[in-house]
Amino acid sequence: MSPRKHRIREHFDRLASERAAWRRRYGYYYRLVERYFQFLIPPDSSVLEIGCGTGDLLASLRPKRGVGIDLSPRMAAIARGRFPQLEFRVDDLESLASAETFDYVIVSNVLGYADDVQQAIGRLHAVCRPDTRIIVTYFNYLWAPLFKAAEASGLRMAQPEMHWLPLEEIENLLKLNDFEVVRKTYRILMPFYVPLLSGFFNRVVVNLPVFWKLSLDEVVVARPVAKRQSPEQVTVSVIIPCRNERGNIDGAVRRLPSLGAHTEVIFVEGHSRDGTLEECHRVKAAYPERTISVLVQDGMGKGDAVRRGFAEAQGDVLMILDADLSVPPEELTKFFEAIVEGKGEFINGSRMVYPMERGAMRFLNYLGNKFFSRAFTYVLEQRLRDTLCGTKVLWREDYEKIAAGRAYFGEFDPFGDFDLLFGAAKLNLKIVEIPIHYRDRTYGTTQISRFRHGWLLLKMTVYAMRRIKCI
Repeated sequence: MSPRKHRIREHFDRLASERAAWRRRYGYYYRLVERYFQFLIPPDSSVLEIGCGTGDLLASLRPKRGVGIDLSPRMAAIARGRFPQLEFRVDDLESLASAETFDYVIVSNVLGYADDVQQAIGRLHAVCRPDTRIIVTYFNYLWAPLFKAAEASGLRMAQPEMHWLPLEEIENLLKLNDFEVVRKTYRILMPFYVPLLSGFFNRVVVNLPVFWKLSLDEVVVARPVAKRQSPEQVTVSVIIPCRNERGNIDGAVRRLPSLGAHTEVIFVEGHSRDGTLEECHRVKAAYPERTISVLVQDGMGKGDAVRRGFAEAQGDVLMILDADLSVPPEELTKFFEAIVEGKGEFINGSRMVYPMERGAMRFLNYLGNKFFSRAFTYVLEQRLRDTLCGTKVLWREDYEKIAAGRAYFGEFDPFGDFDLLFGAAKLNLKIVEIPIHYRDRTYGTTQISRFRHGWLLLKMTVYAMRRIKCI
């Protein structure tokens, strides 16, 4: 351990007994921090916190497996006494000894104490799987003069010398160590409580351009750049919701490529009036070499059909293919390659890149897509050009996590698209878009009502703003 690290350890050992008093004094700020971490990390996850102090943040997350490490032996000892259900060790990010991997790794306001920050970040791979999320928080360097003044006047717990790292520099150091940033944001404009004002500034104003750069905390969520499984071993389930699509059923199977180790097709029929159900059964019998299932949904709407199909699917990767075949089935190969190669974890089709066939998308629908793509890029903090494309691909294990946390948003999405997008954003899955050639349907008519469903989507956008951004 370097002489500098020894000084840092001694500093925190001296102040360990005061830590609880400082947390009580600035309880409002710490409650905001805990609330945001509770949004990012579902209960019953496995969590490692590096720089855990006296363990309060880790305990607030109610982890299934919670491990905290801290450079200060006295801090770790206090944490053990307060939270015996968790494990606390004396360790350091730069010499991380753990061989255990976790769902989430928290690096909260400690990067500045590393002698070599780039090397320290590289050590995180030892505790990560491909689906692990790294959450790094750090103080905004614009607040440095205020912090120094507060420490000098006794209004803030004294801190040892640290590096000040802008959010962009943290992102760069993660990239150098093969971590990809999924989300970066600023939090908390008013770290003290003033009735009415604090909530307004910390929920609304903090999300406005210019103001967010003045926030106290920087937050970066990143993932390791790695493949989850060998592509040759991955199995695929293609879910095809279908209502009044009799003329497209045969083509959906005939044109669907074989993907990965095995591809199953699941038709979910939605109480059609044109013989679609009978056609699904005919096609199943006509292609015995394909694994085809035919289900009838209990409820109504595409969202209900998708959830029914996903519940029955056996594949490692889940895909949605609209039965109107406006997205060519042949293009699912691109989606498969993107997800198994680790390019993304939620692959979304984009109809807004290539020229469309005449009649494929009406003008008002086009404008609606443009509006919602910008709105959701802002709300979800990941780039989206086409929120309404029905072709979406994700890992089954990630969908199961989305389904488990569905109550957070509610079940009011008749399409199924936003249910998945919101859930993916909350889990910090990496969303990647694949351009597709959007075709006009050759059979049947569209089942989308532009104005009725557009109004519903607008309400969902506002709701997502409240539940994802303004928390």
